[in-house]
Amino acid sequence: MLSVKDLHAYYGRAHILHGLSLEADAGEVVALLGRNGAGKSTTMKTIMGLVPPAQGEVNFSGKRIDRLPSYRIARLGLGYVPEERRIFTELTVLENLSVGRQPVRDGAPTWTEERLFALFPNLGRMRDRPGGRMSGGEQQMLTIARTLMGNPRCVMLDEPSEGLAPIIVEQMAESIRALKGEGLSVLLCEQNLHFCQAVADRAYIIEKGQIHFAGSMAELMADAALREQYLSV
Repeated sequence: MLSVKDLHAYYGRAHILHGLSLEADAGEVVALLGRNGAGKSTTMKTIMGLVPPAQGEVNFSGKRIDRLPSYRIARLGLGYVPEERRIFTELTVLENLSVGRQPVRDGAPTWTEERLFALFPNLGRMRDRPGGRMSGGEQQMLTIARTLMGNPRCVMLDEPSEGLAPIIVEQMAESIRALKGEGLSVLLCEQNLHFCQAVADRAYIIEKGQIHFAGSMAELMADAALREQYLSV
């Protein structure tokens, strides 16, 4: 579904991504783990066309996208949920969802407001509430739901568990498992190892813009020395 090969990216003269490669299949949750500043968010922004790649190739659903503008990438069915959430605070939950609506897409689940309220029950209880009057966890759910209104084939989530209460983190994990069950491909940038263990099939570890581990979550959890080297704070 998503394949990244030899990706290089810069911020100005700063070389951030150094030949990064990864892939995610349909119906698979893949975690990209690493410390702050390792290059996780830059990876997602480069895949999405928000940071221009200097070198490398990104293929999505059989089509090369690394030279396309972000809006065209989104229209192909690649969803992106940024760390900053960026909901429309003056619009209600229903109005925020309407903003994200795209046509039905072949090979992708079709989402309606009611299906999303079943996935995120908290939102269903506040459908007429302005986004600015919601908690951080509720705003995170709304951001993901708004992205799903675009009927994507693949969703990239940047730090979805950050700053959330434990009960909301568990609800978020249940929602990601449900997306996997719908056949979606999910690429997850995270620092929360336990959250990734609960939802991810495979994991990559990124450090200084390079991949230092690629394997199953079970393999990662069995290697304490690797986790200590690249993930400990």
